[in-house]
Amino acid sequence: MKETDREAVATAVQRVAGMLQRPDQLDKVEQYRRREARKKASVEARLKAAIQSQLDGVRTGLSQLHSALSDVTDIQRSLADVSRDWRQSINTVESLKDVKDAVVRHSQLAAAVENLKNIFSVPEIVRETQDLIEQGALLQAHRKLMDLECSRDGLMYEQYRMDSGNTRDMTLIHGYFGSTQGLSDELAKQLWMVLQRSLVTVRRDPTLLVSVVRIIEREEKIDRRILDRKKQTGFVPPGRPKNWKEKMFAILDRTVTTRIEGTQADTRESDKMWLVRHLEIIRKYVLDDLIVAKNLMVQCFPPHYEIFRNLLSMYHQALSTRMQELASEDLEANEIVSLLTWVLNTYTSAEMMGNAELAPEVDVSTLEPLLSPDVVSELLDTYMSTLTSNIIAWLRKALETDKKDWLKETEPEADQDGYYQTTLPAIVFQMFEQNLQVAAQISEDLKTKVLVLCLQQMNSFLSRYKDETQSYKEQHLRDRQHPHCYVQYVIAIINNCQTFKESIVSLKRKYLKSDAEAGVSLSQPSMDGILDAIAKEGCGSLLEEVFLDLEVGATSLPFRF
Repeated sequence: MKETDREAVATAVQRVAGMLQRPDQLDKVEQYRRREARKKASVEARLKAAIQSQLDGVRTGLSQLHSALSDVTDIQRSLADVSRDWRQSINTVESLKDVKDAVVRHSQLAAAVENLKNIFSVPEIVRETQDLIEQGALLQAHRKLMDLECSRDGLMYEQYRMDSGNTRDMTLIHGYFGSTQGLSDELAKQLWMVLQRSLVTVRRDPTLLVSVVRIIEREEKIDRRILDRKKQTGFVPPGRPKNWKEKMFAILDRTVTTRIEGTQADTRESDKMWLVRHLEIIRKYVLDDLIVAKNLMVQCFPPHYEIFRNLLSMYHQALSTRMQELASEDLEANEIVSLLTWVLNTYTSAEMMGNAELAPEVDVSTLEPLLSPDVVSELLDTYMSTLTSNIIAWLRKALETDKKDWLKETEPEADQDGYYQTTLPAIVFQMFEQNLQVAAQISEDLKTKVLVLCLQQMNSFLSRYKDETQSYKEQHLRDRQHPHCYVQYVIAIINNCQTFKESIVSLKRKYLKSDAEAGVSLSQPSMDGILDAIAKEGCGSLLEEVFLDLEVGATSLPFRF
């Protein structure tokens, strides 16, 4: 307190010193004194008012506390009276059990009276609903089915709420409305039939498809409402949730799968081009279906169904499954080529998924491969193995055919310049061209592999060709009268060697990006050496033939040189 007084005195001294800094301010001392007196009086008045207010609040609080104490005392007396009355009325409450049972029966009867009209009209509504389903009036039939289910579910819920353990009454209600579930199943069959033909229906009668979707949407809303109520009450009506939206997508998925599988009209036994025909039908059907889905079906479904995206996924999965099944069969070489060409090229081309009418909803860069890399690799290995066997057989057959020509009594054919030649080079390289063109349809890598294979087999073929020409010469030397056109065919063989060389160079230039590719350019020197050896031996055979003729002519003369 003393410290406060000292601070107040010090503050006062400072204020007085501030007011009396000049001599002329001494004349205003009285004025300053009155002003400070007024301020002091004002402060004192405010302090008194504040203190008085605090005193009034304390007085009021004390009064309220006294009143609360009195109320608490009264409540205690009342609680004691209630406790005494409750103990006295226990026996009375037990005697009211009959009244309670009567109240329950009254509630049940009240609910029954409220639904009495609907209960009595159930058989009639069932008949009307059945007629509407048979007539194809699906929306009206579903509206009446909803009324039946609402009446049944309302009665069962009231029974469940009043006595959830009373299964007898629940069974009685369910049995009375037993036809309702049958009507629901029958209506569902009609919906699924429409969905199975949805791509046709949407062209002819899109309103029918819209009606089906509206019914499914209604059922979805009812399912959600019932599941929400289940969280609060635990009650679920029989047959719920129906999950018709989920079943709808399952039906569409099965329909797509069946449509893809049903496009195979022929077998290998009935048509050698069965796979090409099958894949072309798939291509046309899938493209047409997706265009219809994009342009028409999306207008019949709510946007959140994402019907086109789902259908695209279904078709892609069904195609992938079908391609896997085809790949697992024992395919021939040309069938493997057809399958891989379709899977790797046709599927993403403008003829199918890359079609302008499907853009921009379909982005081919985001589509997963129809066949896994392992399956594609396995098919390519099978194709290369089969192709190797076929090329060996074709070359052997071509050589056998050419050998038969060597024994003919007629001269070989001549080219445009009049030089003798046989058809062997043309046959061989025509076969190579066909296989390379087919391989190029699949991929550049396969084309290169086939070219390497062709050159490798060509190398082996030329070795056999050389052996056969040597055998041809030896056969002729044993009987120089046969074959009759030996010289002409030897000349043709020599000319064939030049044709082979030119054809090999042309083939590599046409189908090889770079001569430096591994394994390809290495074949050329070996083949050139074999061809040069065949031509050299052929020329030697011609010279030998001339000398033999000269020797025969000399021995027939009457004198010697």
